[in-house]
Amino acid sequence: MTTERLVRIFAGALVLISLALGAEASPLYLSPHALWFTAFVGANLLQSGFTRLCPLESILRRLGVRSAGAAAA
Repeated sequence: MTTERLVRIFAGALVLISLALGAEASPLYLSPHALWFTAFVGANLLQSGFTRLCPLESILRRLGVRSAGAAAA
């Protein structure tokens, strides 16, 4: 599995979890403030699209996960 795929999986999971914790209709509802985490993940994805700087991707590379370019070679 590549860093790009893991970043997408991790971001998607965090968005779904924070929505479940922040939506009043959810049985897992905790607080509407949990939606701030959704906004944080979205903002991080947006800035990483422009700057190519993603903290999770850097951590995964240090852990030895290959990037898509390295996996194709």
